[in-house]
Amino acid sequence: MSPRHILILGGTTEARELAAELAAHPGIHVTTSLAGRVTRPGAVEGDVRIGGFGGAEGLADWLRAGHVDTVVDATHPFAESITANAARAARATGVPAVVLRRPGWRPGPGDRWHEAASLDEAAALLPGLGNRVFLTTGRLGLAAFAHLTDLHFVVRSVDPPEPPMPPHTEVLLARGPFTPADETALLHEHRIDVLVTKDSGGAATSAKLTAARRLARPVVVVRRPPLPAGVEAVPDVAGVLGRLGLAP
Repeated sequence: MSPRHILILGGTTEARELAAELAAHPGIHVTTSLAGRVTRPGAVEGDVRIGGFGGAEGLADWLRAGHVDTVVDATHPFAESITANAARAARATGVPAVVLRRPGWRPGPGDRWHEAASLDEAAALLPGLGNRVFLTTGRLGLAAFAHLTDLHFVVRSVDPPEPPMPPHTEVLLARGPFTPADETALLHEHRIDVLVTKDSGGAATSAKLTAARRLARPVVVVRRPPLPAGVEAVPDVAGVLGRLGLAP
């Protein structure tokens, strides 16, 4: 009997954890696909492919050619186009699909959150919240803030950000996880007035929210895009394994 082929659309901590779990199961052939946007991705168990598929049709062709039995979308919660393409490819091929999304963050007592539907909306909120901005929305999308010439930005990302970007920008290259103590020190050192983040969820980068709460700094939180119609998500690796009929 041929191994059961599972394709993971990866790039997240949960995707790596899932690949390790699946690789340990006999009779499972796991392939993780990475978009290639990060130059130093973490180690992944099983087979790895790098690069896009060429949209929904290209992914559908790959699913057929690779005799994929299940596709697991474990991409970043803001990888909207990849998730849409995966849903369309799954429908076109009849390959079962599972979406793995860690739960989003929720404000707690003492938090001063301002929710935004997009990066543009987040940028529009900033002039009324502070002059020194800690921007942790990744290396892409800085163009939304480029017109804010009177503000100073501290931008943190794993890889160097892509222009255009605000004229007064300081770049910090770092990969989480970060501790609340580290994040509190960073906010002090750079005299940060306001934090901007996407609601990526998870513990690896949540310490900045704790630091902002401790220092009573406002936080602009960009909400996640909605999932495609008819698509539901499971919150963790155990949920995916359950959908696949595998014991965690």
